[in-house]
Amino acid sequence: MINQYPMWKNLLVAFVLLVGLLFALPNIYSQDPVIEVTGARGEQVGKTLQQNIVAALERAQIPLKGSELKADRLQLRFTEPEHQLRAQEAVAKVLPPEYTHALTLSPDIPGWLAALGGKPMNLGLDLRGGIHVLIDVDMEAALQKSVERIAGNVRTTLRGERIRYITVKESGNGVDIRFNDAALRDRAEELLGGEYRELGISTRDEGEDFFVRVFMTQQEERESRKLALEQNITTLRNRVNALGVSEPVIQQQGDRRIVVELPGVQDPGKVKDLLGATATLEYRLVHGDPGQAFEAQSTGRTPAGAALYYERNGQPILLKRQVIVTGDEMTSASAGFDQQSGQPAVYVNLDSKGARRMRNVTTENVGKPMAVVFKEKRTVGRDEEGKPIRQWVEEVINVATIREAFGRRFQTTGLDSPQEAHQLALLLRAGALAAPIDIVEERTIGPSLGQDNIDQGFTSVLVGMGLVLVFMAVYYRAFGMVANLALVTNLVLIVAVLSILQATLTLPGIAGIVLTVGMAVDANVLIFERIREELRVGSTPQASIHAGYSKAFSTILDANITTFIAAVVLFSIGSGPVRGFAVTLAIGILTSMFTAIIGTRSVINLVYGGKRIEKLSI
Repeated sequence: MINQYPMWKNLLVAFVLLVGLLFALPNIYSQDPVIEVTGARGEQVGKTLQQNIVAALERAQIPLKGSELKADRLQLRFTEPEHQLRAQEAVAKVLPPEYTHALTLSPDIPGWLAALGGKPMNLGLDLRGGIHVLIDVDMEAALQKSVERIAGNVRTTLRGERIRYITVKESGNGVDIRFNDAALRDRAEELLGGEYRELGISTRDEGEDFFVRVFMTQQEERESRKLALEQNITTLRNRVNALGVSEPVIQQQGDRRIVVELPGVQDPGKVKDLLGATATLEYRLVHGDPGQAFEAQSTGRTPAGAALYYERNGQPILLKRQVIVTGDEMTSASAGFDQQSGQPAVYVNLDSKGARRMRNVTTENVGKPMAVVFKEKRTVGRDEEGKPIRQWVEEVINVATIREAFGRRFQTTGLDSPQEAHQLALLLRAGALAAPIDIVEERTIGPSLGQDNIDQGFTSVLVGMGLVLVFMAVYYRAFGMVANLALVTNLVLIVAVLSILQATLTLPGIAGIVLTVGMAVDANVLIFERIREELRVGSTPQASIHAGYSKAFSTILDANITTFIAAVVLFSIGSGPVRGFAVTLAIGILTSMFTAIIGTRSVINLVYGGKRIEKLSI
């Protein structure tokens, strides 16, 4: 038994070690507090803006570690979080409205390492600091919105088949359609029953009135709530992406709550404004003339099919109830300025369905006025239980005559400021919230607390590893030193894999690493004890080494597979902290298998392989 690896195996071990060292290296560099400036509408950040911001920081006597222009953003780097927070105010004063800024952390790694793709692993909220927000979704409002949609669809369906109805009234979890003729009611029941199979249909008679009720079944209500929650999660994720936060956590908690964690963000006011904002646009045709609007205002009676609105100057206006398109049908939006008037404007793109409806309506109504309604849900107070009281604020921001038919892309003016245009465009791009939300819990974790967690976690890893290293060196001597080398290499590889995958390390993740440190030597203990048994029964040192590794392999494999399965189950059914533990545990199992079996065998082969030896230092 000569116990020698072929050259390719030794080269493989050396290559894995080199790659591990290279990709783990970025994690030794410090994370600097950074302010990132980006263009809100895709504008490039130029040197002039960079010079203006640097000059403003100098006037405010705020130390700046450095500023760097990248492809689409400007990074302002500071040495202390306090300097970053002070600089935020100075930057906001000189920053044009078409640019945004965000607080974050960024590693100060050398250019050559960044060019090779080296990035540090992402740190979770408990290690990096940031904002934790717990959001409650108003499911009652979501169901009401579904009922409103059913009412609109029912009206459209009945009109399309020319079935005359008296009223369509929303009631509870459905709508009641009233007819004055039983035959019409029966036709409507048959039509709606075939058109909306997922909804419940019932009929009743009240004197000379005949009713069809279309209502949501329990299954449909559950689906509506689930869809509202999923759409809100998607919308919030889009809005968070606009903040430029790395590795945000946005996930469901229970039946109606959403957890949002934003590592590195230290501006809770901006986050709350962006997450809780509910704004959209509606396009409607104008009904009648201004005289009818003033009459409706004074008498309180509006014509059939019309609703009373107010322009921003307080003037009443009648609009048709039929909505042409809403924010839900907008695929993109960008802020800008009208080329003719110079007023702030929002440029809107519609999806195919919305574009077709807009083109049909504008083609049929050339020369007639069309209004743009700005809708926003605002909190106006709180009730006795402390729950927020919200009201929809609707105002007409623009009335224009349709000069020619248009469809997919157009612009909307009438906004008060470029900031309002930018905010509206951002919300339209992110999509409308399917239901209003309420922030029920908010927690800001400072970078200093995150650093304390890092220091304590680092200390726990060092203490655990130190005790294991001492035990292995004393008990197994030279072979124990080889195992110690494998243990250190294993830790480097775990960090490297986390960095390559850009996984997020949390405090439970550090616990997983500490557990892996203890488990990593298990394989070597089994191998070394097997070698000692072979030596005791009289086998030669070379044969003992070979038998130790070959006979212990199946036991090691079984033990690690069962632990790996446990890690996979934890990851699949667990939430944030549990998943962080499961990720590091699973990675640690895979890397320890490599270092404890292949890595140590390679080193021992180099030391003892191909030689005549009488005794092993084990």
